[in-house]
Amino acid sequence: MDWSDMKAQMDLWVFPSGMQRNGGVGKGSTTWTSKYGSVIISIYDSVTSDGVNEAGLAGNMLYLAESDFGNAKNRGKPLISVGAWLQYMLDNYATVAEAVKAMHSDPLTVIPATAPNGAPALAHLSLSDPSGDSAILEFIDGKLNIHHGRQYQVMTNSPVYDQQLAINSYWNLIGGDHFLPGTISAPDRYVRASYALKTSPKFKDKRDAVASIFSQMRWVSTPLGMSDPNKPNIAPTLWRSVTDHESKRYYFDSVINPVVLWVDLDKLDLSQSGKVLTLNLNAPNDAGGEISGKLKPAVPFTFIAP
Repeated sequence: MDWSDMKAQMDLWVFPSGMQRNGGVGKGSTTWTSKYGSVIISIYDSVTSDGVNEAGLAGNMLYLAESDFGNAKNRGKPLISVGAWLQYMLDNYATVAEAVKAMHSDPLTVIPATAPNGAPALAHLSLSDPSGDSAILEFIDGKLNIHHGRQYQVMTNSPVYDQQLAINSYWNLIGGDHFLPGTISAPDRYVRASYALKTSPKFKDKRDAVASIFSQMRWVSTPLGMSDPNKPNIAPTLWRSVTDHESKRYYFDSVINPVVLWVDLDKLDLSQSGKVLTLNLNAPNDAGGEISGKLKPAVPFTFIAP
C-alpha cells in the first residue's frame, strides 16, 4: 500500500461470517450479511484496503487518480462506500470467477470520499484466489472495467490498466535483462514488478516462495519521504502483504516496524459465533511471527463516507 500520509492509522482486523453489513453512505446503501469470515487491513479505521477471506479469496486496493465511479443519481443502483468495496467482495464471494460474474452486471455504485489527510479516496482493486485466477476492477468514466484472467498478475497505480498493459508490452519487446525504467512512478514500478515476477524462479518451498514475493515487492516499493503532494499516486510504501492462498496464511510487512507478522486463518474462529478482533499495526512491535494470540476484541469500524 502506497499512501501520502505516513501517520495513517493501520489496523489488522478479524471479521467472522454472519455480520450484518451496509454500504455506509446512508440512504440508498446496499445491505448484506457476510458469508465468509475474513482477515483485513484497514487504513484510518474506515477503509478495508487489503485482506483475504476464509475461502482463500484475496483482495488488494490501491489509489487510482483516474477513478470515476459515475453519478449515483444517474446510475440508480444501490450505494456502497469506497471503503467497503473490497470488504463486500471478501464477505460475499469464494472465488475470483464468482466475484467477476456477480460484478459483470455492474450492480453497485461506489461512492468516493475524502481521506482524513485531505486526499481523495479513489481506488481500483485486484482479486486473486487459490486456483491462480485473478482480476483487476476499475471504474472509468462511470463504468466498471474488469480484466479477468491469471495473466493479470501485477497492479500499481496510475494510469488506467489498459494503458499499463500497453506500456508493459513495449518494455517486453525491449527486454529487461540489461535495462529497466527506474523511477518511482507507477508505470515504471509496474514494468519492474512484471519483469521480476516473470523471471524469478518458481519455488516449491512455501517459505522460499513468500520470501521471493516480499523481495520483489521491496524492489519496487517507494522509500519513505519520497512523494509528490500534487500527485497522490506517487507516495511512499507504507506496507506490503502476501497471501498464501492454499495455506490460508496472511503476511504483513510494515515499513515502520522491522518484522514480518502473519495470521494463520485456521487458528481463528471465523464462524458466526466468532468475535471481531483487531491489532494496532502502528504500535511498536519488535516480535514477528504468528500473531493470532495478540488480537483483542473490538467494535467494527464504520466505513468512510463523503
